[in-house]
Amino acid sequence: MNAFPQLLEGRFEGLHLLSDARTSLRALVGIHSTKFGPALGGTRALATYAGEEDAATDVLRLARGMTYKATLAGLPLGGGKAVIMLPRGPFDRVALFEAFGRAVDSLGGRYITTEDSGTSTADMAVVARTTRHVVGLEGRSGDPSPVTAFGVVRGIEAAAKVALGRSDLQGLKVTVLGVGNVGMNLCRELHQRGAKLYVSDIARERVQQMVEAYGAVPLGEAELYAQEADVFAPCALGGSINDVTVGVLRVRVVAGAANNQLLEPRHGAALARAGITYVPDYAINAGGLINVAQELTGYDREKAYARASRIHDTIEELLTRARKTGERPEQVADHMVEEKLYG
Repeated sequence: MNAFPQLLEGRFEGLHLLSDARTSLRALVGIHSTKFGPALGGTRALATYAGEEDAATDVLRLARGMTYKATLAGLPLGGGKAVIMLPRGPFDRVALFEAFGRAVDSLGGRYITTEDSGTSTADMAVVARTTRHVVGLEGRSGDPSPVTAFGVVRGIEAAAKVALGRSDLQGLKVTVLGVGNVGMNLCRELHQRGAKLYVSDIARERVQQMVEAYGAVPLGEAELYAQEADVFAPCALGGSINDVTVGVLRVRVVAGAANNQLLEPRHGAALARAGITYVPDYAINAGGLINVAQELTGYDREKAYARASRIHDTIEELLTRARKTGERPEQVADHMVEEKLYG
């Protein structure tokens, strides 16, 4: 694995390989920047990586996104991310996460972890046994999903204002891909504002919950992409905007909670050519980071929601700038961050 070209080109500070023979821990921590503070980002625990190269590509891409997310949100933090390559066979999960905590602690506070895909607040409680560099714990900020969803809906409100000329979401048609913790909370927020929901998820029971609770229309994934609507809200794993889906989307706005929604940067240009406004993922989904970051100064739920509400103003500003300059929204967002990081 030769990661140095990627590290240098992306201005990363480091990629750390962490292991523990006793527990079969294999983890990677990517640190993109600590210019404004420690690198904070979640830990993914998955058994789906083909090897170290795939894991390294994923963790570096995600770490960079966390830097951009924190900087655009005005947080005194840098960006980092971790992935644990779960053993294929039986393993002791508690021992594994204790070992991961020790590994995180060895980085001396440059990286602060929290939950992410495949991990939970219970896992983070185990990590906290062996390091203090962890947030998102029960009894503190807890599950960040509700704040993430709140920030996303505030971003959708801004996008509806700028791109659709709407003052509210009443009757807005929204397709939601993925109704996990964030997606379910987003459906609740949208329903409360009068939006019409179309949902898809591999977990049928979650889809049924949205049907019963919010009158959502259940669709298969292919049907969802082709559904005519105002907004497409990707809330599953990344890469939902790709060569296949760009050609079938029948929406005017893409605005959702997933990270790395564009499979490749060129897909942002493809959306623009199709007349679809893309709200950059790291700009709109910063609510979860805002929520856990509040722990570092003493958790206050009202302050976390108040700060997440400002996502509306950030999205309105970058979409307005994009219209004035002719740049794509993700280009404007990157420039807004890079002016602070490297200007």
